[in-house]
Amino acid sequence: MALRFISRSGTRLRSVSHSVLRELADSLFAVAFPTSCLLCQRELTEANWSGVCPDCWESLRPWAGAACSRCGLPIASDQVTQSGGEESGAAGSDVLCGQCRTGEYEFDLARSYGVYAGALRAAILQLKFHRRERLGRRLGEALSQAWIVIGNNIEPRGHEPPLLVPVPLHPSRERERGFNQAELLAQGLARSLNRGRRGRASGAVWERRVRVEASSVLRARPTLPQAGLSLSGRQENVRGVFEVRRPERLRDRVVVLVDDVMTVVVLTVARATPQFPDAAPSPYPEPLGLGLGEPVDDSGRERQ
Repeated sequence: MALRFISRSGTRLRSVSHSVLRELADSLFAVAFPTSCLLCQRELTEANWSGVCPDCWESLRPWAGAACSRCGLPIASDQVTQSGGEESGAAGSDVLCGQCRTGEYEFDLARSYGVYAGALRAAILQLKFHRRERLGRRLGEALSQAWIVIGNNIEPRGHEPPLLVPVPLHPSRERERGFNQAELLAQGLARSLNRGRRGRASGAVWERRVRVEASSVLRARPTLPQAGLSLSGRQENVRGVFEVRRPERLRDRVVVLVDDVMTVVVLTVARATPQFPDAAPSPYPEPLGLGLGEPVDDSGRERQ
């Protein structure tokens, strides 16, 4: 009797184990290769490793309107005011957002791909909270479309290309999430830039490949989520948080900070207490910023 009981029990356990393993495998496959679009939930009719259908990719267009000439913040047409006071809706005009007209930043220039809203916001949230690592690298490739302004404003420092430095997560947050979304974006951007060795829009190229430097800038302590905080709240939240552990890797290099939401790039790493060695004018130039999305400046009030 005991042998039969053990045999039946073992068979049942094997059956349960196989069922659990099958469900786990199906779940992992669905994450890696989704059968429906992550943004609109329509069925994907062809293999698509990013998980986003062609129509939704088409909707992820870069911002084509006016933007702050300093931080790259997209500006609503009724808020566009040139430095001389004349209204203009043309992209690329000498326009400053409300914050850049009154504040000072410790970065040289920043740009974003698009507006943090709609499909782009949904894509960023899928990346960050649903472990869509393939989507992250694909979105990073899209960032190359915002590179033209950054590339045209990089002052050559020898033959070295700029370093892409992802805004770091605290180690505990990165372990919880399983990855740093900013690093995935930087990897995708580097892959796109290296594919054509694109540098300045004038056609110049670098002799070496663009590289991601993810270990020099660290987040020394955990912080509250930035979402929902005001501008001053974000600044206080990250005061003294970022540290440069390997400054020799940044010496004489142009640093481009990369993150998913541009306000996090320019208001945390670039403006938090000194994270680049005090050696101005320097072998450590002020960093540039590049983000995937950014809210629209439609009020002139403090950014939320």
